[in-house]
Amino acid sequence: MVSGHSGDYDSRMSNESPVFRAAEAADIPAIVALVESAYRGESGLRGWTTESHLLDGRRTDAADVGALIDRPGSRVLLAECDGRLKASCHVERQGEVGYFGMFAVDPAEQGSGLGKRVLAEAERIAREEWDCRAMRMTVIVQREELIAWYGRRGYRRTGEHQPFPYGDERFGIPRRDDLRFEVLLKEFAGAAA
Repeated sequence: MVSGHSGDYDSRMSNESPVFRAAEAADIPAIVALVESAYRGESGLRGWTTESHLLDGRRTDAADVGALIDRPGSRVLLAECDGRLKASCHVERQGEVGYFGMFAVDPAEQGSGLGKRVLAEAERIAREEWDCRAMRMTVIVQREELIAWYGRRGYRRTGEHQPFPYGDERFGIPRRDDLRFEVLLKEFAGAAA
């Protein structure tokens, strides 16, 4: 996925299968801490998913995570290793398409293959449990390395853009004025068109 991690580290992680489960209200503080560590501040700089060069402020908060957990057709998926939270994401059924977002991997685990496993499990939920034909997501267009990572996993750029919610600090405090999202889409094999 990303160079810079030793082969020993990668093989050690690949032998350790994460345990997946749906988040509950008691998990909210750990999820918020994980998301913040992956995207913002000093700890985020250790991983390659940081948005610190684009955004300041918070990435999420307890109220937002709680709302996602409680929303019908929505699941906050946790990946734990040895009982410790290592990654999470939000997956939601939106008609015939799943939506993938709020993806966070502990910066110390980035590059280990864990992110690929979480994405695959989210896709499995959308495809097998919800009978979705595809998965979509939005990514800040300036995140070229992240868009390329999703591209290697079958997601294509749609050319559809959505504005960045300037003025809503729940999404962070922008460090530049040209941010916007692009919709990425992956059609599932064998799904009806």
